[in-house]
Amino acid sequence: MSSTSVSFVIAADPPARLDKAIARDVPEGAALSRTRLARLLADGAVTVDGVIATDPKARIVEGAVVEVTVAAAEDSHIGAEDIPLDVVFEDDDLIVVNKPAGMVVHPAPGSPSGTLVNALMHHCGDELSGVGGMKRPGIVHRIDKDTSGLLVVAKSDAAHHGLAAQFAAHSVERYYRALVYGAPEASDPRLRGVRGASFESGNVLKLTTQLARHKTDRQRQAVLFQGGRHAVTRARLVARYGTPPVLAQVECWLETGRTHQIRVHMAHAGHGLVGDPTYGGKRKLARGALSEAAAAAVAGFARQALHAAVLGFEHPVTGQMLRFEAPLPQDFADLLAVLDG
Repeated sequence: MSSTSVSFVIAADPPARLDKAIARDVPEGAALSRTRLARLLADGAVTVDGVIATDPKARIVEGAVVEVTVAAAEDSHIGAEDIPLDVVFEDDDLIVVNKPAGMVVHPAPGSPSGTLVNALMHHCGDELSGVGGMKRPGIVHRIDKDTSGLLVVAKSDAAHHGLAAQFAAHSVERYYRALVYGAPEASDPRLRGVRGASFESGNVLKLTTQLARHKTDRQRQAVLFQGGRHAVTRARLVARYGTPPVLAQVECWLETGRTHQIRVHMAHAGHGLVGDPTYGGKRKLARGALSEAAAAAVAGFARQALHAAVLGFEHPVTGQMLRFEAPLPQDFADLLAVLDG
């Protein structure tokens, strides 16, 4: 199997640990993440002044010559499947797709096939240059199975490294459209009593909590205020439906990107998503608040009404600013059309 080598010299004032020193000084163009470097170190693929080094805690000095041998990417165990994809943008380094509702992003025990990754393995074929040493798409963020909309996926290690850094820095632009119960308004006294909820100028609802897996229901996330992971969601009212308003279309955007974040945050605020099977998306509407047709359409909506509509980021290789928009899928658009009618 062919391989490439990356050589570099440890700069002044290196961290005390070998793993941290090589992560700091490895050339950016090598596109080797901390995780990948740790794996290469453990595999004996790193030498320091010509001697194989495997201990991540070993000391290293300024001026030491490090060589990292990177084996050619191996074929992935994930099967390629000929599944149609809605490709919004693609080049040698990344691909942006508009995922349909109902498609899982990555194979898992409950869904080993039919996923976005299976489809990308077929679509991209030999164009995958290797992510983490494996010829596979680099998943840097996900959206839930029954959420539709935009995803960017890396095709190369360099793109994977660069995109992951942007998501970690929360610099990626991500806007969602959602249909929720009630209408989040700054004038609502109830919302002032919801812990973690506040309003910013422009009637923007801000939700700031910690999120963690639910203690008893492992399929759900739970709102916490100690422990868990920091999560911030903002939501702006777009349209109200019913008299008085019993539903609202909102635009949500993420400062962080946690599992189920918008769904659990909006439910915490008392504005759960229509159709959400996990966080209470089936509510009884006040009689006469909507037309019979609209009420029936809401009751019959079979998934959470959530769509990843806008995705913007800096191309990790070229530096170009990219921004994409995906129209609402047909089921969501039809639901809003009935409500507007």
